[in-house]
Amino acid sequence: MWSGAMQFLALFTALKAACVLLLSSSISSSAAANSSGRWWGIVNVASSTNLLTNSKNVQLALDPSLALLSRRQRRLIRQNPGILHAIVAGLHTAIKECKWQFRNRRWNCPTSHTPTVFGKIINRGCRETAFVFAITSAGVTHAVARSCSEGSIESCTCDYRRRGPGGPDWHWGGCSDNVDFGRMFTREFVDSSERGRDLRYLINVHNNEAGRITVSSEMRQECKCHGMSGSCTIRTCWMRLPSFRTVGDLLKDRFDGASRVVYANKGSNRASHRADPRHLQPENPAHKLPSAQDLVYFEKSPNFCSYNSKMGTLGTSGRTCNSSSPALDGCELLCCGRGYKTRIEKITERCHCTFHWCCHVSCLNCTSTQTLHQCL
Repeated sequence: MWSGAMQFLALFTALKAACVLLLSSSISSSAAANSSGRWWGIVNVASSTNLLTNSKNVQLALDPSLALLSRRQRRLIRQNPGILHAIVAGLHTAIKECKWQFRNRRWNCPTSHTPTVFGKIINRGCRETAFVFAITSAGVTHAVARSCSEGSIESCTCDYRRRGPGGPDWHWGGCSDNVDFGRMFTREFVDSSERGRDLRYLINVHNNEAGRITVSSEMRQECKCHGMSGSCTIRTCWMRLPSFRTVGDLLKDRFDGASRVVYANKGSNRASHRADPRHLQPENPAHKLPSAQDLVYFEKSPNFCSYNSKMGTLGTSGRTCNSSSPALDGCELLCCGRGYKTRIEKITERCHCTFHWCCHVSCLNCTSTQTLHQCL
């Protein structure tokens, strides 16, 4: 009997340990997934409470109790005074561009004041998640590089590596945007929020890098003429960042052509610290390997037609659609076949404005009607 009791106790202890281990693993895995993109929440902290007006408020914005930034991220900000402004500005630009690029899609890049900003979609591994990671990484890279050349960050300045002779009628000079510093800092800052070494980690870090590469690969030469009476006998040239709309357009094209991938073990049971493209193989063996600039994903997207709190989709009910368009913004596709309602709206605007010397402008009020279609 004593032997049986001991065996039961040993079995119970083993089962208890296994449950604790399983629970711990589950919590760890959940925390790893939820930590992705939490740093985006600083855009809400900064904009809602204006924490970036003085050094005291900056310290408040970086308070660990906010649980938005990792210890490494806070250290990077302390080491680069002035860079927090650029990070927040880059996030604002990225969010604005995301909403523009997807304004006519079922998923129209909705955001909120939650720490993850983009909602539960980031817990999935779909195309939309890939775009969010790429555009936010690109936004910070772009803003940091521009801030360096504007003198807003104490630890960096213009990129002066291109100096001296350039061509027969031009030379390098001026103040080039420091995209190398922007890309290096963003890699350290953005990627440090990722945890784990699984497929999700590899994909998030890959898409972060794809956003940064898109910014740096689109740098363009800009020149200023010199000479008597604007004769342009010689030009001074430097490297300038692309407009962020250019970056957004390119990333949107890569969203449309994104590659669905699986994890391929290449002789190691653990992914390296950096995203290694060799571990990302196309799900369809007939497809080409994704390049460093391609966006990648591993999970099919929801249809985004209906509200689903579990998946974080808002649905398209109430969205304005185009009744005459066969494209994605058309009422048939955007409303997911549910139909739409039509209403007439009167719009009053100032018109026929005249300038009177001196100095006022007088206008008439013009009223027009507009037909709007909204998804049911």
